[in-house]
Amino acid sequence: MKDLTVYESILLMVILRLEENAYGVTIREEASKIKGRTISYGTIYSYLDQLTRKGYVTKKMGKPTAERGGRKKIFYTLSQGGIKALKSAYNLQSTIWKDAPAVLDKA
Repeated sequence: MKDLTVYESILLMVILRLEENAYGVTIREEASKIKGRTISYGTIYSYLDQLTRKGYVTKKMGKPTAERGGRKKIFYTLSQGGIKALKSAYNLQSTIWKDAPAVLDKA
């Protein structure tokens, strides 16, 4: 399994947190909050497509809604592979940052 990029990690975590409310707009809002700046829809959907191709995310069409002019929302869910990749990324980051306070205080 390849290591996740920062954006991939953020998006997987956001999808996990949003549960059944994970679609483009909500994912972008939450990811932008985490990143501390606005992330474009192009970037979000590019990464969502990439995560889908890797098998980390599945997508499902919702029902058409009047407020969206009859268009359907696409909802995203983590697959078991996505959960495994996210856990692996967390473990790697935990290992990397384990001694950070002590080391950074010396710098």
